[in-house]
Order: sequence, then structure tokens, then C-alpha cells
Amino acid sequence: MNIAIITGASVGIGRATAEAFMADGYQVHNLSRRPCPAPGVHNLCCDLSSTASIDLACKSLEAAIVGARSVALVHNASQMLKDSAASCDSDALRRVLETNVVAINTLNQKLLPHLPRSSSVIYVGSTLSEKAVPGSFSYVVSKHAQLGMMRATCQDLMGSGLHTTLVCPGFTDTEMLRTHLGDDPGVERLFAEMNSFGRLIDPTEIAELIRWAHHNPVINGSVLHANLGQKES
Repeated sequence: MNIAIITGASVGIGRATAEAFMADGYQVHNLSRRPCPAPGVHNLCCDLSSTASIDLACKSLEAAIVGARSVALVHNASQMLKDSAASCDSDALRRVLETNVVAINTLNQKLLPHLPRSSSVIYVGSTLSEKAVPGSFSYVVSKHAQLGMMRATCQDLMGSGLHTTLVCPGFTDTEMLRTHLGDDPGVERLFAEMNSFGRLIDPTEIAELIRWAHHNPVINGSVLHANLGQKES
């Protein structure tokens, strides 16, 4: 039995990733407040901003992992606010970091000891893990933090038989991005034109890269850019 544990698999990249692993015959567990509509996914209602909620979900996951040959732990869920260095109050920053950074650490602490060799820990970062744009201050800070977490995870897991990577999607056609852009066709075109193909990335394209990364430990510690050739500003 092979298992995929995916946070935020209810929509977008997370849902596409759940479907990709299901097609590979994996048992898929979704941790999010909303269920994944894909048939066959095991939904664990989980508020990633709550340690108690994560602890409860992990009790079920620890039991499910027993006897698994391989586990893909995919840290996909993220919170994105419209804010800036001058307007992001510390409470808002804490909320974003709680979901985008602290929840990942809590899940790792609970689950890493139970993962069999040949498992993976995949962080879904962003093109903003290594650069910045205006108006996304807390999100940029959290995505930069995920890059450091992945690199530190790689070093700390040396010899364990586990591998890790940071997948950095460019501007992907997801509910989160459309909410951030305000469903403005003009703004969407502007973002689509920031890569060499002149379109938004489809979530299934990122899901396929995540699936591939799990099966290929040679990329351990790598940052995988998936942005259709983003133009340099």
C-alpha cells in the first residue's frame, strides 16, 4: 500500500495532486476544512491554524501509515492575504505563518517518525519563494520560510531514506490566485503574460511535477521551478 497525505486538497493544485496520486493507485488523505470532491479521497477535516486539530488528524494518519511501503507527504495548503510591509499588522502575519509555516512543522514533527524509507516530504512553495511582488508581504515571507524549511529538512533527514524538495509554481489558475487578482480579466492577462507561453499554469501541470518528484529521490534538496519560463523583471 502507498499513501499520499496532502494538505489543502479540496481545490486547485491540491485537488489535482490528489487525483494524480489516485491514478497511481495511492490511498489519498486530504487535510483541510473543506472536503476534496474527488471520489475515493479520505477527507480529514482539519484546521491547519489549530495545533489541536492537526494533532487529532495525525492520530488517524499514524494508524493509516502502518504497513505502508511509501508515503508522499505534500505540504500544499497556504493562506494568502493582500498586504504590504507598511500595512501588515503582526496578528495578520502570525495567522499566515501559522498556516503556511507552523502547521508544516507540526505535521512534520508528528509524521516524520512514522514515514517508511522511500517516502517524500514535498513543499509546495511559489515563484515568490525566491522573489517578491508588491502587495503580498506575509505570503512572500511565508514562502521564503518554506524554502529554508525544505533545505533544513533535507539536511536533517540525511541517511533516513526520505527525500524532500520545494516545488515552486508560477502563476497557476487556482481559486486562491483568482481571489487575489479579483477576477479582473485585465489583471489576469497581465499575469499570464509574465511567462513565455502567455497563459496561466494549469493545476494538473503542477500536480504531475509533484507526483514525479515523489518517485525520483535524485531531486532531494532541490528547488523545482514550474513557471513556464517566467520573464525577468
